[in-house]
Amino acid sequence: MSAPIIELEHITKSFDGQMILDDLNLTVHENEFITLLGPSGCGKTTTLRIIGGFEHPDQGRVLFEGKDITELPPNKRNLNTVFQRYALFSHLSIAENIAFGLKVSKKSKAYIDDKIKYALKLVNLDGFEHRTVDSLSGGQQQRIAIARAIVNEPKVLLLDEPLGALDLKLRQDMQYELIRLKNELGITFIYVTHDQEEALTMSDTVVVMNQGYIQQMGTPENIYNEPENAFVADFIGDSNIIGGIMLQDELVQILGVKFPCVDSGFGRNKPVDVVIRPEDVILGEPGAGRLDGEVSHLIFKGLLYEMEVMAGGFEWLVQSTKCFPVGTPVSISVDPYNIQIMNKPESEDEEAIGVQE
Repeated sequence: MSAPIIELEHITKSFDGQMILDDLNLTVHENEFITLLGPSGCGKTTTLRIIGGFEHPDQGRVLFEGKDITELPPNKRNLNTVFQRYALFSHLSIAENIAFGLKVSKKSKAYIDDKIKYALKLVNLDGFEHRTVDSLSGGQQQRIAIARAIVNEPKVLLLDEPLGALDLKLRQDMQYELIRLKNELGITFIYVTHDQEEALTMSDTVVVMNQGYIQQMGTPENIYNEPENAFVADFIGDSNIIGGIMLQDELVQILGVKFPCVDSGFGRNKPVDVVIRPEDVILGEPGAGRLDGEVSHLIFKGLLYEMEVMAGGFEWLVQSTKCFPVGTPVSISVDPYNIQIMNKPESEDEEAIGVQE
């Protein structure tokens, strides 16, 4: 793994007596695309603003390439921020918007002109130098905001929900553009979003946050397939989260029925949370699985059918390429490898911090 470029050490921050970040520690590596993901109010934007120098932590340090930059103002840090509101100057041309930071740095005209052309080519807007901001679509304005940031050659680019104002198709297009830019430029991206699909699509590393704590940090595959607590399982994608009893190693009781699993080390007869993704629920003929039930709802979603199945007194969410009409009697089976077991939090504090296996 590459060397750390940003390190947050024991960061604490509160506003009006309300704790937003509580002893947060985070390491970001060079050329990494890392996404801070979580619901509104979880502390992700505050974390980004502290890295950018727009907020000062109550406690803790911000390190950039090993040097303490906690007290440095934003303009002295070798990073740039792209906000959801693009903050483009409507009275300036596209070229003048892109050149703004370079002019402040008193770069030569030839240097600035070269950088403008280079940046516009990178964001696929060649020849837009003399256009006005008002003549551009939302997606084009976002590209200009990114171009303005990258011409300053920051080592780190901070992006605060930059695609939130775009429609779905534009947002998906821009996701691929950001991945391409990151690979071409070798810049470290720190990205904030509450959109799980966006985080899983673009990131090398996803940091799931809730109530000022990091719940889990890992690759998109790891976060999705191996959630460490019920909050992560519920927030990342769809899940069936069911209270169960870990009878012994590799055997869990769900809704009164024994299901083989592959987890161990929880002890005997211990209450646990069981997570089963809807695509991992196997529907079959009645009597063929572990539980019998009936399809209660059905939605066609293009690539698959999404169904709700009432079985064992629980409404299971099921996703399958095979259609089972409403009212169809079915059985439910789950491969042992697709059953995730996690400790139940014993208090609200434990739930906020995130109880891990």
